[in-house]
Amino acid sequence: MTEKSANERRKGLLNGFAAYGMWGLVPLFWPLLKPAGAVEILAHRMVWSLFFVGAALLVVRRWAWLGELLRQPRRLALITVAATVITVNWGVYIWSVNSGHVVEASLGYFINPLVTIAIGVLLLKERLRPVQWTAVGVGFAAVLVLTIGYGRPPWISLCLAFSFAVYGLVKKKVNLGGVESLAAETAVQFLPALGYLLWLGSQGDSTFGTEGTGHAALLAATGIVTALPLVCFGAAAIRVPLSTMGLLQYLAPVFQFLLGILYFKEAMPPERWAGFALVWLALMLLTWDALRTARRSARALTRERARVAAAAAAATTGAVGAVGAATTVVAMATATSPVEPAGDAAGAVESVNTVDAPTVGP
Repeated sequence: MTEKSANERRKGLLNGFAAYGMWGLVPLFWPLLKPAGAVEILAHRMVWSLFFVGAALLVVRRWAWLGELLRQPRRLALITVAATVITVNWGVYIWSVNSGHVVEASLGYFINPLVTIAIGVLLLKERLRPVQWTAVGVGFAAVLVLTIGYGRPPWISLCLAFSFAVYGLVKKKVNLGGVESLAAETAVQFLPALGYLLWLGSQGDSTFGTEGTGHAALLAATGIVTALPLVCFGAAAIRVPLSTMGLLQYLAPVFQFLLGILYFKEAMPPERWAGFALVWLALMLLTWDALRTARRSARALTRERARVAAAAAAATTGAVGAVGAATTVVAMATATSPVEPAGDAAGAVESVNTVDAPTVGP
């Protein structure tokens, strides 16, 4: 690895830690916006996010995608679906944090990979490997244990996990960059959100102009809280392998979980610990299986490239000389195990860790 590539990798890791760290610490921010209710906070987040993301696009002058998007009704419809689903996700998350359910909200992002796999099986008819089936079974058992522990199904967790999984699926179909996609989604959200805020003000129930300058500034800062981690995520995604991003994504729910029990002092009786332990076991199985599959695929890809190179050598230098070249190249490929998965191997990790999904955090 050259010094330049090492610096790029280091910069990518720092941005990745920053993105998922901010998403993990965001439960500290939403309570600062009280006495505003969850719906008012959500509306402000939609409105101000468009301003900040639009400003970022103006700075980098990336507008070519907009004309292409406007000429494709199907993608516009998908953007509308994505905006609707992420609105539900944001709203539930803000409400859950400000209502004292931070731990249950963190569970939603822990089980998100399991829900994504379930959607892949049910909707996309994907086939699972035995370890993946085991992980899904363990995850289902975890939900049952947590249902007993809470005395009800963990609706907040399930709503967050399913909405985020559907959001990730739709975003894959849209195929837009993170900042561009957020700009398009918040443009869809903007008018309904602005209309709600104007109506709230006309009823005298808005806190934006009645709780002081500091409160108004914090509400406006919801746009920065949404956009800044996304910028860091984008900087990380182009510099580090998908397998690394897939592991980094667990930082956010880990931080949220720790905040829930250590800072917000939420109760964690034994049955909840048991449920979370099962979820973590399922995630460890998924991660181990993904990394193992990625390395196998990478080795197979290296051998295939060696075979193609040997065949090309045979066509150029003759069969006799090519035998020696092929033997040498294949031996080197077999002995060399790549450090990071590439090509199809990266896709194996991405399918489990859903790196594309968390481009808009909680």
